[in-house]
Amino acid sequence: MYASTTTAPKTIQQQVLRIISKRKAIKARRLRIGSDLSRELGFDTVDVVDIILELERNFHIVIPDEVPLTTVGDFVNYVVSHTPVEAQAA
Repeated sequence: MYASTTTAPKTIQQQVLRIISKRKAIKARRLRIGSDLSRELGFDTVDVVDIILELERNFHIVIPDEVPLTTVGDFVNYVVSHTPVEAQAA
């Protein structure tokens, strides 16, 4: 079951936004759930890979290469739906 971003635990969503914004020094409040990382925010493949690696480290998850992650919301939804519930509560 995939959680929608509207029900995403705020702490996870905030952490994901912080990781994405830190990569390009973009203010987290500028990021919108529907923002496309490459088209709207200028992220390249290396940026996206670095974000994925940091998310994997921080949340102790694995994000396979074939997962389509193009928007901020894609990242938030994936992390929320693959982070164990006990880790979300921490």
